[in-house]
Amino acid sequence: MSALLKARKPSAKYVVKREAQLVRHFELLATAPGGVARLRQLILSLAVQGKLVPQDASDEPASALLEKIQADGRRQITQGKFARDRWNNTIAPEEKPFALAQHWQWARLGSLAAFENGDRGSNYPSRSNFVNEGIAFINAGHLLNGRVDCSELNYITSQTFNSLRSGKIQKDDILYCLRGSLGKFALVDNEMLGAISSSLVIIRLSKQLSVSYAMLYLASPLASALIRRFDNGTAQPNLGAGDLARFVVPVPPLAEQTRIVARVEELMPLCDALDAKGRLEAAQHSQLVTALLGTLTDSASPEALADRWQRIAEHFDILLDRPEAIDALEQTILQLAIRGLLVRQDPDDEPASVLLEKIRMEKEQLVSERKLKRAKSFALATDKEQPFKLPARWSWARLGTITDTRLGKMLDKAKNTGKPYPYLRNTNVQWGRFELDDIKHIHLEMSELDEFRLHPGDLLICEGGEPGRCAIWGGATDAMYFQKALHRVRPFSGVRSGFLALCLEADARAGSLDRHFTGATIKHFVGQALERYVVPLPPLAEQSRIVARVEELRSLCTDLRQRLAANRHTQAQLAEALIASATL
Repeated sequence: MSALLKARKPSAKYVVKREAQLVRHFELLATAPGGVARLRQLILSLAVQGKLVPQDASDEPASALLEKIQADGRRQITQGKFARDRWNNTIAPEEKPFALAQHWQWARLGSLAAFENGDRGSNYPSRSNFVNEGIAFINAGHLLNGRVDCSELNYITSQTFNSLRSGKIQKDDILYCLRGSLGKFALVDNEMLGAISSSLVIIRLSKQLSVSYAMLYLASPLASALIRRFDNGTAQPNLGAGDLARFVVPVPPLAEQTRIVARVEELMPLCDALDAKGRLEAAQHSQLVTALLGTLTDSASPEALADRWQRIAEHFDILLDRPEAIDALEQTILQLAIRGLLVRQDPDDEPASVLLEKIRMEKEQLVSERKLKRAKSFALATDKEQPFKLPARWSWARLGTITDTRLGKMLDKAKNTGKPYPYLRNTNVQWGRFELDDIKHIHLEMSELDEFRLHPGDLLICEGGEPGRCAIWGGATDAMYFQKALHRVRPFSGVRSGFLALCLEADARAGSLDRHFTGATIKHFVGQALERYVVPLPPLAEQSRIVARVEELRSLCTDLRQRLAANRHTQAQLAEALIASATL
């Protein structure tokens, strides 16, 4: 990789020094967060500062080049091609962000190029003027990777084109976006006929300059900083052609411009290769993590899992070196939990079949006391609904069999009788937690208070939005109610809400919860589907052990994320420091 920044026997000591710095710290730059993109910016920054290639004392200085450009411009004014003198190069010291290399000069972009806006008068083409074939009418969306993307152009007729008073493109024009995608640009690299929309401006560079060097300049951090300086700060970012003309440009001798462009053209493909390599490595890493963690869920018993876990844990420093790998580990933990592989089974635990019988008897008692309506009976889970083999003493159960479920109170905005009470909406319920900063109030009658009041331990499940997203109400306030967008699930006979929440989240992350939803575009987890939702049910004591173990392991995942974020932050700071030192 050091070939990326290998010097070609430069004579300038600062070029040697900086390329040596880059070679020495190349791995850091390439692997830091966003490292390849920052490496590209560093190359461009060094290019426009005269630090990427050595200077040659025999080059004609930029001052002579600017005199030629100015003389050529004066002739064009005399010939009536320009109405005014654009060659005012007065630049205050505070506008010069760095000291220039020898034989370089500062100049305003307006002294190096002519600017031409599109025709913004009555002849401006509207969408109704577009035709299937004709002359290109180019907008910001057609500027792609520094070139005009001709695959989806808009077209106007020759008659419409001929009526335009300005904005007609020529070969070697640079089309620059002044609104919206500010700073986006593209080179017209052929003799195509076309005109620009009002969001663009044509930069028609002096023939004395390298258009390729100008493109490097416009892509550089220096030009980006000037955009931020001159942007008018409204809701939609925009510049005027006059603002663009005031941009300060470091101008090298013409021969050096050519050398700079050639050097950048050598380096950028290597950045492309690095980028592709990084994406490939990320894909391969993901496949590796998925395969290895998959062996855990394939374990036949907690004992077999412990052995496989130990083998994988020896390489956690390699496997868990990126956030998505920790996400995969957390998803694996959830799958292990609901499959009975995360904690050991205890033969003394009362089996789930006995628990189900207790639930049946409790429900019968509540019905006889008129505290519960007689629920419809549910069919047993089919073989198709049993995605894995359960441990001994576990049972499959439908959620409607082991819990009391209901939707919340329908919100009637016109109703303002009764006392207002706080209530939870879909947006208040996140995975495993509640956001209570924005609590609304609902008017309830006395007869509705018991029906829609939450109890500690109630599981709240989103019906829409992100169906299945859930959290357990812990009694953060004395009285809280819930809206119709939420299902309240209240388990019978001590079934742990925390275990049911694990089942929902595990299925949601695996994508298997989706089959329970209705709606083609807007998904809903309706009450009937929720009641029929099948869960693996462990003995009560094991439910508690599983929930506690998952909490413990998720806490470790949180610690891993924080350490990884801290390491990446340090890595990014080191990369920034290197970049700063290389551009001094």
